[in-house]
Amino acid sequence: MAFEKVAVLGLGKVGHLAAELLAGAGFEVTGIDARGLEGAPFPVKAVDISNDAALRSALAGQHAVLSCLPYHLNIGVSTVAHGMGLHYFDLTEDVPTTNHIRKLAETSAGIMAPQCGLAPGFIGIVGADLASRFEKVRSIRLRVGALPQNPTGLLGYAFNWSPEGVVNEYLNDCEVIEEGTRKMVSAMEWLETIYVHGVKLEAFTTSGGLGTMCETYAGKIENLDYKTMRYPGHVKQMNFFFHELLMRENRAEAGRILTNAKPPVDEDVVYVHVAAEGWDGGQLKRKEFVRAYYPLEINGTRRTAIAWTTSASVVAVIEMVRAGTLPAKGFLKQEDIPLAPWQATRTGALYEAGARR
Repeated sequence: MAFEKVAVLGLGKVGHLAAELLAGAGFEVTGIDARGLEGAPFPVKAVDISNDAALRSALAGQHAVLSCLPYHLNIGVSTVAHGMGLHYFDLTEDVPTTNHIRKLAETSAGIMAPQCGLAPGFIGIVGADLASRFEKVRSIRLRVGALPQNPTGLLGYAFNWSPEGVVNEYLNDCEVIEEGTRKMVSAMEWLETIYVHGVKLEAFTTSGGLGTMCETYAGKIENLDYKTMRYPGHVKQMNFFFHELLMRENRAEAGRILTNAKPPVDEDVVYVHVAAEGWDGGQLKRKEFVRAYYPLEINGTRRTAIAWTTSASVVAVIEMVRAGTLPAKGFLKQEDIPLAPWQATRTGALYEAGARR
């Protein structure tokens, strides 16, 4: 199956940069956005993405689709891509959306690869790599925090990511493995303190970050969980907002209020803390991957940490599929992606260039 032409749907900061990175990696890119866009270094079509017929027409002649759209649009987009026999990639953390895509993958002509962002995505690739270094794994703990460098107020936060996605992560139940049992637990629980490069952070359960890892490691591991990291005090304020003020009953309005109160910032940081424990040579050991990612200049423009880490993660996966390093058909689990070849791609190398250890 030919793989040179990629349509990127949704040209916000992440989508636009992903399209630029794909073009830099030698793909023929077409941007698709409801608004259209002038001055982009690739052709752009203005399309009503919610209209399946219009979307099918816009995707004619393409080999692959990368959706950088809000999660609720991805069921429709993935269905159209599947029907046209295209490769499909997205950044979703939404579990029902992923389940739908997994079903499509049973009869797909190309690869169906959701959850290719930062978390789920890169974080699972790193976690699986650490786990693979043990003869037997006891636990994998995945932690990610996308934060302002200079927090203010009680929340200490800025909405540099989709408010819809953040609200869902804070309210939807979370899948974990605890003491060998695969189960669902509430979000914004299991509070713990973590230090990354001397910065004190709190971590708590949020949904979606593990992707398919609980299924993969069920029966093989005692403990597996994903948590979001924030500055201390954040989760207390969010529990008050969602549960005592009952904003959980109106998620759209909750997202609007929070974004209005804490709009995006340019000076952000992405903290990653991954730890795995297991037995090596008969001894119990712990291995860690701890990084801080800051804004980077790419193609002459300074990009936020959350934008470039998310964009680079999915583009590196797309590069690997084209190179034949990953399968070209069926459903792709992030934990099945080998870390070293991922880092060796043109785009994956940004993660090493932009990391502070």
